[in-house]
Amino acid sequence: MFNTNNIVQTKNINTKLSFGEIYNEGVSFAGNRIKLAGVVDDSIVDGDGVRFTVFTQGCPHKCPDCHNPQTHDTNGGYWDTIENLFVRIASNPLLDGVTFSGGEPFLQADVLAVLAKQIHSLGLNIITYTGYRFEELYKNASSNNHYMDLINESDFLIDGRFDRNKKSYKFNFVGSSNQRIIDCKKSQFPQLCLRDIYA
Repeated sequence: MFNTNNIVQTKNINTKLSFGEIYNEGVSFAGNRIKLAGVVDDSIVDGDGVRFTVFTQGCPHKCPDCHNPQTHDTNGGYWDTIENLFVRIASNPLLDGVTFSGGEPFLQADVLAVLAKQIHSLGLNIITYTGYRFEELYKNASSNNHYMDLINESDFLIDGRFDRNKKSYKFNFVGSSNQRIIDCKKSQFPQLCLRDIYA
């Protein structure tokens, strides 16, 4: 199981409220547009518990036999705002957490990091999938790509490209055995705290 000991009950929030009414202290969502392939309001396959899953649009990896090939094209999908996503998430009192998938979430790390910070204020955890290895993200992180911002706002990172030669249905929340589940809060690079994919 993912460590969810610190999760608190999400508040019941009227779905008709605007973001400003939910957070009347005036949180800024500057540059809040996000390119999406779609969302799932109540997934039970993208991490522990009931999760809101955000599928971002665009992926440079294009892994053979990818489960979501429709998310690869950066010209596909549709635009939404992280404000709209937040309101939908905050309106569901049954959620245990939110998962960022794709596509490649780190192509939009800046807006997802902002969204993740606000999701944490609801007491929900964040799982981020990526085709990059953690080491790649760390080595290439900059103030321009915001990789570290999203890593720091993620509770767990599931990293690595899908490898069809290592595909197995016996692993929890990963598609192939080369992928890792990293506890971001317990990891200090280069020492990574890994969760057993068989757990």
